[in-house]
Amino acid sequence: MISGYFKNGRAKEALEIFNKMVDDEVVVDCATVVSVLPVCGFLKELEVGRRVHELVKEKGWEKEVVVRNALVDMFAKCGSMEEARLVFDGMVQRDVVTWTSLINVYISNGDLRAALRLCFLMVLEGVKPNSVTLASLLSACGESNNLMDGRCLHGWAIRQKLEADVMVETSLIDMYAKCNRFDLSFQVFKRTSKRKTVPWNAILAGCIHNRLGNEAIKLFKEMLIEGMKPDGATLKSFLPAYAIHADLQQAMNMHSYLVRSGLLSNSEIATAVVDIYSKCGHLESAYKIFSGIPDKKKDIYLWSVIIAGFGAHGHGEIAVSLFKEMVRAGVKPNEVTFTSVLHACSHAGLVDEGLDLFKFMLINHQISPADDHYTCIVDLLGRSGRLDEAYDIIRTMPYTPSHAVWGALLGACVIHENAELGEKAAKRLFELEPENTGNYVLMAKIYSAVGRWKDAENMRRIINEIGLRKAPAHSLIQSKMEAKLNQENPVIYVTRAQIEVLDIDTSYIYRFLKGHGHIHIHVLVSKRCIEHEHRT
Repeated sequence: MISGYFKNGRAKEALEIFNKMVDDEVVVDCATVVSVLPVCGFLKELEVGRRVHELVKEKGWEKEVVVRNALVDMFAKCGSMEEARLVFDGMVQRDVVTWTSLINVYISNGDLRAALRLCFLMVLEGVKPNSVTLASLLSACGESNNLMDGRCLHGWAIRQKLEADVMVETSLIDMYAKCNRFDLSFQVFKRTSKRKTVPWNAILAGCIHNRLGNEAIKLFKEMLIEGMKPDGATLKSFLPAYAIHADLQQAMNMHSYLVRSGLLSNSEIATAVVDIYSKCGHLESAYKIFSGIPDKKKDIYLWSVIIAGFGAHGHGEIAVSLFKEMVRAGVKPNEVTFTSVLHACSHAGLVDEGLDLFKFMLINHQISPADDHYTCIVDLLGRSGRLDEAYDIIRTMPYTPSHAVWGALLGACVIHENAELGEKAAKRLFELEPENTGNYVLMAKIYSAVGRWKDAENMRRIINEIGLRKAPAHSLIQSKMEAKLNQENPVIYVTRAQIEVLDIDTSYIYRFLKGHGHIHIHVLVSKRCIEHEHRT
């Protein structure tokens, strides 16, 4: 009963059954102890776990390896590493499960060094790590971007003939991708049997991590050709690919596939599709899907996505309205939701609404403002010309402001040509990110605007002296036949094509396109969508 309730996600009921057994003086055996200890660890019921430990001592079950393994795991999950280590060190016989349990605890606490040392000791004691041990360590290497130790573990897996285990394969694919070595990740994937879904999910997630949207789409199509059926995890790993390049046609094709497959009823998948349409600028489709989801299934993630979508495209009033609707529906906003709605207020110039929401976050929800929240508020005040208030906000921050916060102030100083505050912001930015050419360029722009030509020239001289170069702009040229990325020349002459230009001055584009026929230009600048039709 205890195991059954726990395995079905009803841990509290499982613990209640155990307590009732004790109260009714039902005889507790070794199997009961092994069943209830994981429940204590999951619920972090340390005191109950300690009572079970005392029962183990009383009954003389300490010599049972399975009981000790469960105790180590329980104490560790309850955060009592000292007691977990005492049980571990007191064990005469330790099997691979014992070692792996403690290794996983160190990994979950973010101590990869200790986990690797423990693995080394494990081998010295003659206990061979299994695929579970190796998969845990590889995943930890990926999370900490530790490529060197990850490659060493890969070599060890090959020598121990464990590299063909699906858990190890998947962890290797994931580790190399998170260490930004997608080439090695793909090499491991090519050697897999491709008859299981998990490696496919890992390589698709790796593509997304490395911003390789087109490669993810190609691999997904290959997966279907291979006869593999995507599951929920596949789609959650893969759907962000369509948002990376904001390719509306591809997104619509995928939407049709999900409808035909009956998968759009899954709220997580529906949320991903809403996000894709939002990032493609097709807000009508995004809102249509959002509206079609029953209110009871609209969780905080879905609300955050639709609010962010309208906010990113300059529809601040709608974003604020949706936020208020969400609160009325009884959904509690989180840090991400507040960031999205504050960003929307900033870009729509809704100063009073933004400040009210910031106070609402502090007072009603008692959320400590994160760096993103302060960045939004500084940007909000700065854009509206309230630079001194923005600077006061920065000075009263409870922690050191990041480059994003100072960057928001510097950007506002450029708009309002305030050299005094601009210098203060630029000084901090030069310290925080000395190789960012944009900060030097913006400061030079402020000096030029206020007539301080020598200072402007000095900024340009500094850029030349330390060898800083501005990253070249790029454009995505999209026609019916193909899409090409051009970085050397951001302006390409085309006729009857749709041009998507990222972060390039639109007037510069139009001057160069003059005299080249009827061009329909779809321009994305700072995530805001502008359509322009130019005729000669």
